Amino acid sequence: MSIQAINVRNQFKGKVSEIIRGDVLSEVDVQTPWGIVTSVITTRSVDDLGLTVGSEVVALIKSTEVSLAKL
Repeated sequence: MSIQAINVRNQFKGKVSEIIRGDVLSEVDVQTPWGIVTSVITTRSVDDLGLTVGSEVVALIKSTEVSLAKL
């Protein structure tokens, strides 16, 4: 499934600026042109996506949930 197929209106492209790893959950800060967006995702997802500082991502925001997709 492509990012375009996801039905989320608020999509912000940016780069990962910081990752605070935990045993189960990690905080991922994404620098966008409109400011920093923080996502709390599983540490397994950080590893599966291969996220590192500088990775280009899209922050997908719906209500109080922020999801990430690696570009």
